Amino acid sequence: MPIALISHPECLLHDMGQWHPESPARLHAIADQLIASGLDMSLRHYDAPLADRDQLCRVHKPAYVDEVFAQAPQQGVRMLDMDTSMNPHSLKAALRAAGAGVLAVELLMQAEDISAAFCSVRPPGHHAERARAMGFCIFNNIAVAAAHALSQFSLERIAIVDFDVHHGNGTEDIFQHDPRVLFCSTFQHPFYPYCGADTHNPHIVNVPLAAGSNGTQFRAAVTEHWLPALAKHQPQMLFVSAGFDAHREDEMAGLDLVEDDYAWVTARIHEVGEECCHGRIVSMLEGGYALSALGRSVIAHIKALL
Repeated sequence: MPIALISHPECLLHDMGQWHPESPARLHAIADQLIASGLDMSLRHYDAPLADRDQLCRVHKPAYVDEVFAQAPQQGVRMLDMDTSMNPHSLKAALRAAGAGVLAVELLMQAEDISAAFCSVRPPGHHAERARAMGFCIFNNIAVAAAHALSQFSLERIAIVDFDVHHGNGTEDIFQHDPRVLFCSTFQHPFYPYCGADTHNPHIVNVPLAAGSNGTQFRAAVTEHWLPALAKHQPQMLFVSAGFDAHREDEMAGLDLVEDDYAWVTARIHEVGEECCHGRIVSMLEGGYALSALGRSVIAHIKALL
């Protein structure tokens, strides 16, 4: 069955400056590789809708959502934290990014001929906490999508897996008291945002990796920790925070993964999806800043979903 590719041109208009690694060029790099590989023809394209306030407030405090809307500038740039800013187009881009996950859930739950979705959107989301923007993230896109599945489709168990090089502190913050949500994460540690390694929670499976760790250590973490937890939880839908900044070519961090590692972990996720939830997988772009490596890794990821 085809995979849905969800994006929107407004995600390209969010621009935090030429110096900033989280740039519109990231989405161009993915689109270019999709065309060059011929994979673009195998995907079903959708425009991301705007997430609404109720969808955002399932995972963010209403006062925080109101604050983001109030701070959205009409001109110039407004800083939300030391490395996250908004230009006049950023609010709509963030709403499209969150809305992409909502649409993905609805497609997978309602369309009989789509099994998985990849959301090629920005800004990313997994650092955004209930009441704080941080780490290039404004709204927590994967959390908005997961909460939509729980609320609108009465699912009882879902799982979020996060292989970004940075710990998804925002996702953990949002779901730390919700045992319906299994959160499995690998990340470089010690490293930004300098948390996650000391979490002790039965439905949060954090596996820190030392700088320099390669595919061998990463695959062992997934095999020994993620897969048993997923098998026990039996999720009815899977969500992926797909960050590709653990690639060896990405100078933003210090792990040593390659495209084959992303293909391998996606294949394991796909197997869990086939066993537990009719293959329903929502994958959302998080990090990845070495443009060529990002494009190649996304291709490997989508091919494994197929």
